[in-house]
Amino acid sequence: MRIIPAIDLIDGKCVRLTQGDYAQKKIYNENPVEVAKSFEGAGLQYLHLVDLDGARSGHIVNWRILEKITNQTGLQLDFGGGIKSDEDLRIAFECGAKQLTGGSIAVKEEKTFLKWLSLYGPEKIILGADAHSGKIAVSGWQQITELDVISFIQSFVQEGIEYVICTDIDKDGMLAGPSMGLYQEILAENKSIKLIASGGVSSIDELLQLREMGMEGAIIGKALYEGKIRLRDLAKIT
Repeated sequence: MRIIPAIDLIDGKCVRLTQGDYAQKKIYNENPVEVAKSFEGAGLQYLHLVDLDGARSGHIVNWRILEKITNQTGLQLDFGGGIKSDEDLRIAFECGAKQLTGGSIAVKEEKTFLKWLSLYGPEKIILGADAHSGKIAVSGWQQITELDVISFIQSFVQEGIEYVICTDIDKDGMLAGPSMGLYQEILAENKSIKLIASGGVSSIDELLQLREMGMEGAIIGKALYEGKIRLRDLAKIT
């Protein structure tokens, strides 16, 4: 299982939100490039970079930081937040992203998202399935739809999607454990996907459980910044 630390960006700074609430923002570092370098220095190979400004504004915003991280580290980045147009996609790939995550675009402009999937292939395009109480959330988690997360994922599996990041918003930033039951249900219904857990991870034991379940990856954010999980301990499962 891939271990994927997360950096969320607002105003170019490394932050974390609680349950996606922009009003509950905590700044952890004003230099996300240095944070990325610390992850690489600990032996990690991947990074989940989220442009929260972009998610809220509807277009990519923090592309310069993406470019700096890819230029100054060897980390393989998946990037999301504000990817709404062909131009956004072009910028993100040109700035060094290895994969791009589309969530809101997959809901609001499905044809565009499927065009990207066809053009770039399932190794490059990740489906973002962010859920609140089992329903898909969009626009930086500010809008909750009536789409069931399981059915939503299944509809894109039929279109050839392989990578899925599923964030349980109720768990995100709470350090109360990930949604094991939800992930088990998703994997039971979609055995072919490479499912990446996101939200709530707070311990090495939980990461081991996710690995045992068959998750392709696990994203860790607040647990690292709050010292619940130490970078050096991640060597046990990488």
